[in-house]
Amino acid sequence: MSGPADFRGRRVAVFGDAICDRWLACEPQRLSREAPVMVLAHRGERLGAGGAANVAMNLVALGAEVSWIGAVGADPSGREVLRLLEEEGVRTELARVVGDWTTPTKTRVLASEPRRHPQQVMRIDQEPEHGLHESVRSELAAALGERAGDYDAVLFSDYEYGTLGEEAAAVGRELVEAGCPVVLDPRREAFTFRGFSAWTPNVGELSLLTGVPETALAEGASLGRAATQLLEESGCQWMLVTRGNLGMALFGEGLPEGGAAVSASGRGDVTDVCGAGDTAASVFTLGLAAGIDPLEAMTMANAAAGVVVRERGAAVCTPLELEEALAHATAPARLGRAEAR
Repeated sequence: MSGPADFRGRRVAVFGDAICDRWLACEPQRLSREAPVMVLAHRGERLGAGGAANVAMNLVALGAEVSWIGAVGADPSGREVLRLLEEEGVRTELARVVGDWTTPTKTRVLASEPRRHPQQVMRIDQEPEHGLHESVRSELAAALGERAGDYDAVLFSDYEYGTLGEEAAAVGRELVEAGCPVVLDPRREAFTFRGFSAWTPNVGELSLLTGVPETALAEGASLGRAATQLLEESGCQWMLVTRGNLGMALFGEGLPEGGAAVSASGRGDVTDVCGAGDTAASVFTLGLAAGIDPLEAMTMANAAAGVVVRERGAAVCTPLELEEALAHATAPARLGRAEAR
């Protein structure tokens, strides 16, 4: 199996919605006299880059040369997202700062007694009142098109904050026609992006896009039918479905009829699934950029996701961690056989 070193120097553009992640660490004190709620003492906080910004962080951590194309508001959260990306070496010159827009921000309140594992007790979301203006979306799509020849792959990351639209979809299809792998990590409006190289939905998104109940998708045959249906409707070459604690399944060109699957990777307890889908999409895209067989790219993506779910918050996987995870990875098998193992 090719190692993570194959990713070094691969040029990838991430196009999509950045989010500012904020974690507040607190210690429970007592019940309030004002209301039946717990009083928490503030012990610290940290900021992180989420959404498409986390995708970019995952890619650069594995040695890729990464550009993020998207927008932030002219607010403290937006400044922090740009700072975090630039500190890690992600290029942001094609990003836009929009004065009348709010940077999506998710504040997670974690509480624990000293020397205890912190638990999330609340999440507070600050969201823009409207999507990005059409003029901004067009500027971002045009910027991607103008630099199209600079990239070995492009990953579209949709968190439904308005960065992705028909303008970007048209540029993506032009890139595919020119031989550049283009991957979509989708949400509800995925069908705007027909004709890409691959989509990477989770089972919830697969359910939403096909109308098949999510509970039914735990069974291999139902999953295979739904994914094959979506693959045909999307016009993609490959459909990578992330399945949480059931691993991943891949469908499309050169694969067994009914798809191939790999069981969940990693040892130890899952700490936080936040950002695992970003990691999977990032590593799968890097695999395509490096010319790696899609089955092998899925195995790498699965191994990397198994690393980050054992970290707090939206974490990244380093080359050494990926190498160690791959040393214990199981090989993909036909979907039904993989589930039987």
